[in-house]
Amino acid sequence: MFIGHYGVALAARPVRRTIPLWLLFIAVQWLDVVWSALVMLGVEKVRIVRGFTEGSPLDLYYMPYTHGLLGALALSLVLGALASLFIRDKRTAVIAVVGGAVFSHWLLDLVVHVSDLPLLGDSFKVGFGLWRHVWISFPLELVTLLIGAAAYAVYDPAPTRAGARWYWGFVVLLALTEIYAAFGPPPASPAAAAEIALFGYVVLAVAAALADRLRNVPKREAPISILEPMRLVDGPISG
Repeated sequence: MFIGHYGVALAARPVRRTIPLWLLFIAVQWLDVVWSALVMLGVEKVRIVRGFTEGSPLDLYYMPYTHGLLGALALSLVLGALASLFIRDKRTAVIAVVGGAVFSHWLLDLVVHVSDLPLLGDSFKVGFGLWRHVWISFPLELVTLLIGAAAYAVYDPAPTRAGARWYWGFVVLLALTEIYAAFGPPPASPAAAAEIALFGYVVLAVAAALADRLRNVPKREAPISILEPMRLVDGPISG
């Protein structure tokens, strides 16, 4: 799963508003951020196989440290703990929300991946394999994104109509990104796949920070009438 992960980030934003949206965008892709680094270092392995599944050309045959169950749990705790060092208000809640966002990546990957998610070491691999059917996995990505986007909009409404328009424009941009990811050309090599993924995660996190800032611009206060000070001192002015 790719863009669907961001639905979790959007849904988590109202839960703990001290956690910036850009950090939640990093959190839901944290396993893949570390995966990208490990692939570039030659530690974890991937093959580019055209037609491997309808939804992805990536044969993720060795990734026990980032997408193994134990590795995913460990990385969830690491990022949650790191976030709590900088967001000191209710640190336990910060660890829970950020760590939960990280681990949601593994759970959503379980739905779409073929059997390449190890439960122990590099063994006992699981995956429901919906990537084999792009007509299922592609709508699922968009639905997951939209559910999360709607949750944010409902539980923490934008203060202005302009802010709401910026927000939904950003959601549309995310959906368009998924179209390219699902139907665009495959990466040229494993290293290229890792580099493109890492670049994309950084760009989308920066875009999330900008979109959330524009979304949450407060309403301008109504201008004070020249007679307002007199009303405050003497009460209403009679005709």
